[in-house]
Amino acid sequence: MLIDIVLERKNARTGVRISVKAAVAALVIALAVALPQLVHLVAGASGGMKWLPMYAPVLLGGCLLGFKWGLGAGILAPVVGFAITSALGSPMPAAARLPYMIAELAVFAAVSGAFSGSIVRNAWTAFPAVLLAQIAGRLTFLALAVIFEGVSSLTAAAVWSQIQSGLLGMTLQAAVVPAVVIALRAALLADKKKGA
Repeated sequence: MLIDIVLERKNARTGVRISVKAAVAALVIALAVALPQLVHLVAGASGGMKWLPMYAPVLLGGCLLGFKWGLGAGILAPVVGFAITSALGSPMPAAARLPYMIAELAVFAAVSGAFSGSIVRNAWTAFPAVLLAQIAGRLTFLALAVIFEGVSSLTAAAVWSQIQSGLLGMTLQAAVVPAVVIALRAALLADKKKGA
């Protein structure tokens, strides 16, 4: 939505708007695939569970792109990550975790994207947007684990342990992602004012 507003104020044609949003979504997905690789390289396999590097780009994408495009990026990020890393011989996320990641990141992007219009009007809305998206996404993960515990290798207890392990990463993202959104909003809207 923030991207939409900027493009609308620049009187961009429909084709340009779609191209720009697709490029931003592709960048979000690329970051969501690359950051986990970097974190695993630096911090080892446990680094991913602690820092949750795929989540930050998806939260950012939701805030910038809005509900629909953010949701698309949230769904595609784990799928693309799984496809690329499987081709390289080390699938991330693991196949058993993939459906849960798709649902969780879809909720992250949808909730943060639902706030995108509010973020245009008030930059500080990025903080509750990210926090509520995180809570909703993590609760979705836990609820799915409870529902499918009988047919999945992921138990509710294991998921709860993963949620606890990721608290530091979630806390850091709750501060950093809104700050990045606020900075990008200021830059994009300042650019709009200069062009006006």
